[in-house]
Order: sequence, then structure tokens, then C-alpha cells
Amino acid sequence: MTSPSHLEQLAEIELQKDEEDDDDVTDGPPVPPISRSGADSSHPYYDVARHGIIQVSGDDRYGRKLIIFSSCCLPPSHQLNHRRLLEYLKFTLDQYVEMDYILVYFHYGLKSSNKPSLKWLREAYAEFDRKYKKNMKTLYVVHPTNFIRIVWNIFKPLISHKFGKKLTYVNYLTELREHLNYEQLIIPPDVLRHDEKLRAAQRGGAPPSLKTPPPRPPLPTQQFGVSLQYIREKNREQMIPPVMSHTVSYLKERGLRTEGIFRRSARVQLIKDVQRLYNLGKPVNFDDYHDVHVPAVILKTFLREMPEPLLTFAVYSQVQDLLTVETSLRVSRCKQMMESLPEHHFIVAKYLLSFLHTVSQQSLVNKMSSSNLACVFGVNLVWPPHGSVSLTDLTPINIFTEILVEHFPTVFGSRCPPAQVDP
Repeated sequence: MTSPSHLEQLAEIELQKDEEDDDDVTDGPPVPPISRSGADSSHPYYDVARHGIIQVSGDDRYGRKLIIFSSCCLPPSHQLNHRRLLEYLKFTLDQYVEMDYILVYFHYGLKSSNKPSLKWLREAYAEFDRKYKKNMKTLYVVHPTNFIRIVWNIFKPLISHKFGKKLTYVNYLTELREHLNYEQLIIPPDVLRHDEKLRAAQRGGAPPSLKTPPPRPPLPTQQFGVSLQYIREKNREQMIPPVMSHTVSYLKERGLRTEGIFRRSARVQLIKDVQRLYNLGKPVNFDDYHDVHVPAVILKTFLREMPEPLLTFAVYSQVQDLLTVETSLRVSRCKQMMESLPEHHFIVAKYLLSFLHTVSQQSLVNKMSSSNLACVFGVNLVWPPHGSVSLTDLTPINIFTEILVEHFPTVFGSRCPPAQVDP
């Protein structure tokens, strides 16, 4: 039987091989690393955060937070305190571990010069108690090598069978498209380049195109992935999209006192089945699923799949500037932003935020304060027209959304849409 020390030696040898293989195919100057997180120097973990190793990249298609760890952003070990790295990882996860989340690990770029020790990995796993493990739904290891497989064998005796089932190897970035909202991922340029070379080697030539066939025209009954205007036109000028009115009505009746409502996910295939029913114009009875989290996930999925966010692209830069506004003036600033929305977007936003305000008023029971709701809904209400939401961008988004929920009567008080939209 191979001893742990021998496996560690094998792991180091394999890592050196990976470095040599990469050197053999490197052509031209290195691609600059991912743009750094932009962390403010007052950040409690600025010494680590500034490298952009850990990013929170919105939600996946089913409402689970995406947290990314990029090895290529690790500086040489003598420039980084790995104990601080572990503390920063826990600090980041602590904000999200009460809800379901996904961890994406980009392995490319791990080298002998920047890798944490196996002792550090053991300590990290030991410190990630059940609080961190139970709501992590999947760990995607992207571009695995023999090094990863050897390390896995070293740790296998320590890892529970249940946790082991959460591990998914991803050989090419295209495979992530099957599982995640690929456009929301923050992928370092070095990883993109490495993936292209892997695909070129696989095909024996130029990298295959990532182009997908043109989408089919939406059905007249389509609800997901189409604009508010399209839904309104196809539903006899109904102002509130049927999916939203249906889920909100159900959750008001059955979900207001459910602890952690909107924090949990549901089975992926089940959500796809419900989406399909809505898109075909067929009735959906949430009682059939015996799970109040299903309509909660459907509501978040509907918002996330809109081609333009509910609060529009135009608002995004204003939200990012919110931190420059004095605290005492932020509510009025948010009110101005909402009043600048197109009428239909304003009406639907008022309907949704009124409901979320109602949810927050039951927070003693459901544990969903305006702050917690902001963490869940912020990235589903506003996102940039290009690129992804970075970890730094999340702070103003969450503050903005918290204000909309907590101060709903003030923010939405003066511009009066039709009475029919009140939930």
C-alpha cells in the first residue's frame, strides 16, 4: 500500500510535470492575470483579497451562489500568508454558507512556487466543518491533472462519502455551460488560454468554435428568457408576468413563515420541468411538489433569465456609485433610481419589492431580514451589460437591494402605478 509520504512525493512530481508541459506549449508573452478584485485597502483581508484569488460570481441557474477559487492568481508562497488565505476563504464563505452554494476551482496555474502545502490543505479541510460542507452542492474542479487525483487519494480516508459525491471533474470550460450560467463566471485569462490549447490538442488543430446554433424563436407562451414587453404582449397586456404573480401569491400564502425561504435550492431537473410547463402555457400546481422552496427557486430563476435585468442595465453604474453617497442620502438616491425606470419595469419592481418587504417583516420567524434578502436577490435584480459581477461589485448591489426592501414605502411611495399591482 502506498504511504501518504510517497503519495506526496508523487504529487510534487506530477505538479512539476504539469509546469514543464505548460512551458513546452507556451508561446508569446504571458497573459496578464485576472483583473484584481479592486478590494479597498481598508478591507480586513486586503493583503489576500487584492490578488483576486477568490471571487463571488452571482448565482447559477438555480439560485445557488457561485464562489470561484483561481489557482493562477496565487502569488509565490513567500508573498502570501496561507493562514490568512484560509481565514479569508472562511470570511467569504461565512456570508453565504447559510444558503446553497457552488464552488468552482480553477486548477490551472498551481505551481510548486505558489501552492499551499498539503499540511495546509489538511488544516483547511479540518476547519471546514459541517456549516460549510452541508450547503455546498457541488465542487467543480476545472482542468484536473494527475496531481489532483493523487491529492484526492491522499485525502480520501478523511473525506466522507457524501462529500465525495459532490466532486465533479470538468475537463473543458464548455462542460461548465451544461451546469452553470457560464456568462456569469469570472474566468482568468490564463485559464481561457489554457482551455483553448487543451481543445486544440484534442482536435489536433485549431481550437473548435464555441459558437452555438441560433436560438429558436420563443413560443407565444414563453415565460423564461424573454423580455417583460414580450410577456406582456402575449398575455393580453397583463402587467405582472404570470410566473411572478403565481409564485408570489403562493409564497405569500404558504412561504412567509418558512425559515430560510429563498436560501435553499431544489432539484435541477424538477426546476427544468416546471419551467417547461410555464413555457408551454400549461398549468403549474405547486402543491404537487410538496416543497415551498420550488416556487421560491422558480421566482429567482425567472428574474435571472431575463435578457435585461428587472432594474435595467442603465441602473447598474448608479448602483456602483452608491457607496460614494452619504449614508443619510442613500434612500432618496435609490428612490430617484427607481423613478428613472421605464414604467413597466417600475410596476413589476414595485410588485416584487412589496412582496420582499412583506417577507422581511416576518424575519423573526423566517430568518430573512432585508439584509439576507438583499444577498439572495441583489444579483438577480441588477447586473452589468457586459462581464460578470465581481466580489467588490456585490457590496453596493447588496446595500442598494437592502434599501429597496427595508425602505420600500419610501422608495416606491410617490410614483403610483395602477392599484392592481399591489401584491
